[in-house]
Amino acid sequence: MRVEIWSDIACPWCYIGKARFTKGLAEFAHRDEVEVVFRSFELDPAGPKGVTAPVVEMLAKKYGRTLDEARGMEEHVAASARAEGLAYRTEGRDHGNTFDIHRLLHLADARGRQEELLDLAYRANFGEERSVFDPEVLVALAVEAGLDEVEARAVLADGSAYADEVRADEREAAELGANAVPFFVLDRRYGISGGQPAEVFTRALEQAWAGRELEEPAAAADACEPDGACAVPQV
Repeated sequence: MRVEIWSDIACPWCYIGKARFTKGLAEFAHRDEVEVVFRSFELDPAGPKGVTAPVVEMLAKKYGRTLDEARGMEEHVAASARAEGLAYRTEGRDHGNTFDIHRLLHLADARGRQEELLDLAYRANFGEERSVFDPEVLVALAVEAGLDEVEARAVLADGSAYADEVRADEREAAELGANAVPFFVLDRRYGISGGQPAEVFTRALEQAWAGRELEEPAAAADACEPDGACAVPQV
């Protein structure tokens, strides 16, 4: 069985959803026969490259909140992340264009190190004092993931490298009706949107393996939409 996951490094529910999916997959009897492929999805594809803004300030502006209210929104997401055993900083994170990260993830896929780089990028973005929008940080993460430093630098220096692959992923997402991420597709038959609980993923894997229609669609779960809006509490 193949599971494809559309996500963006800037999406906190993608970070949380991946952890929940991994837990759900661990409970699936045929987990060793599941191929997981990660696909590109940009929350803010029009965002200018190299321009970043603090996440808390971005949230305050987007939702018309005070900075304190925006910090409370981040604390809500952080609590969900920490409940999954994930590190999550509520201060000091940047928000920006993620196209270069996706291009580098396609290089990692070609070298068999995609998930390693994805996990490192998530951890750097949400849990550590490292900005994934800094090319030097991206190169360091690539090396940590097992990629060749010279090759990683070459890809980042060439804006066309793996650009077609990123755009192809995004076109497929649109064709499949993905209007929020994370978005999970099981064997190109079943789609699941949002960071669902682990048990929902386990049940969906079991039903897809058996070739049955999903008994009932999963309820809407927390997700991030293409304009960059992520599910947050009304504080």
